[in-house]
Amino acid sequence: MPRDFLKGCQDYYDVVVIGSGLAGMTTANILGRAGHRVLLLEQHYKLGGLATWFLRPGNHIFDISLHGFPAGMLKSCRRYWNEDIASRIVQLKNIRFDNPMFSLTTTFNREDFTKLLTAEFGVAAESVKQFFDAARSMNFYDDQRLTTRELFEQYFPGREDVVRLLMEPITYANGSTLEDPAITYGIVFSNFMAKGVFIYEGGTDDLVGKMHAELKRNGVDVRIRCDVSSIDVGAKGVEAVEVNGRRIRCGAVISNSNLNSTIFKLVGEDKFDRDFVDQARQVRLNNSSTQVYMAVKEGVEIDESTGDLLFSSTAPLFRTEALLSRDITSRTFSFYYPKTRPHKRRRYAIVSSTNARYEDWSELSDEDYQASKQDLIDTTLDALDKYVPGIRDKVDHVEAATPRTFQHYTKHLCGASFGTKFEGLAVSRALPEQIGGLYHAGSVGIIMSGWLGAINYGVIVANDVDQHLMRSSSKAAITA
Repeated sequence: MPRDFLKGCQDYYDVVVIGSGLAGMTTANILGRAGHRVLLLEQHYKLGGLATWFLRPGNHIFDISLHGFPAGMLKSCRRYWNEDIASRIVQLKNIRFDNPMFSLTTTFNREDFTKLLTAEFGVAAESVKQFFDAARSMNFYDDQRLTTRELFEQYFPGREDVVRLLMEPITYANGSTLEDPAITYGIVFSNFMAKGVFIYEGGTDDLVGKMHAELKRNGVDVRIRCDVSSIDVGAKGVEAVEVNGRRIRCGAVISNSNLNSTIFKLVGEDKFDRDFVDQARQVRLNNSSTQVYMAVKEGVEIDESTGDLLFSSTAPLFRTEALLSRDITSRTFSFYYPKTRPHKRRRYAIVSSTNARYEDWSELSDEDYQASKQDLIDTTLDALDKYVPGIRDKVDHVEAATPRTFQHYTKHLCGASFGTKFEGLAVSRALPEQIGGLYHAGSVGIIMSGWLGAINYGVIVANDVDQHLMRSSSKAAITA
């Protein structure tokens, strides 16, 4: 008889959260801490969404996306999770760039970038200051017509090398392009420039484990292998969710699923106004990615001068099309040293990440797909050999993930690593205006992608839901 993963589940919760990505877990934690009855449902057997990990024979642990985030994670984790989690967030100080235009190492903060731009790139100090100040002052309500390309041309006209230095890491981090609104770049860039790049010391397995424990301490009912098939909507708003053949009633639903999946699959477009549906159909998915995971043999060490993050490229210029091409010229290598990921045995791991298009992988036959994955592995090892000589003899496990991999495990449409483009934010925020008690949290618009963006959007939505539940409780009391 199959296991009942909903055994002991209540028939009614104040809030049901669909999906345990960082935004979903954060909303659940905040609302549970506030005293609401919260049910967190995850279709996979692990929590975390793309912010998770996996284990392979030989006790090799790989992080899927723990490759760097802004210093703001310290404050957000301390306030909305706990001090134990926040205390393990440490700075990565060895960020390397190597491409045909320049090769350098930086601590990746404003002071060091200012020094590089003025001393090494010969940019006027006033132009650098004005650019940083402009990025820092950007907010959600700014004019969206100015593109990132136009922003760079305003402060660094004709300087493709400067564009590459300032743009390549953000494209890697959240899928940003030169054609996107400048605010989607400026806000993310200024967050990193505040104090640099940080990581959770201990690995995602430790982080997700601590988050799960905190959720339970705050009374959240956490369930894995629970795939929500639909959100039931009545005349007054959301009424229940259908999950694993069971109907569970609730006062509000927070979907941490893909925005388009939430609207068109879980709810159904017939429940929304036509104009809203038309607007939702215009929301573009962000790109996906490929990754190659490499476990280094026990006893083999990698010198830390190799870098924490290495942005390597053989492309002569920074071009979005080149970054997305199947003919990969740009890779970001994330190095996990024993101090970064403490282990019973001293172990090193390397993850290579590249931006990618879903359509370049989705239509391949099984045979061609496996051959393409092997080619991805082989070319990645070839590229890494420049920085870790003899890498093929130093690894004892290598495997690749593609947009199809991410779609399979997370059910993200087209394996979209960063949710939707910026226009998705307005649609996400408008959901409760369409259907009472329906909310969405996650990666919507490149402003809100990445670890910090996902957590902070979860905070925003949790506050909205808390107010909704308080209003509903007040109305019920008055009626009674």
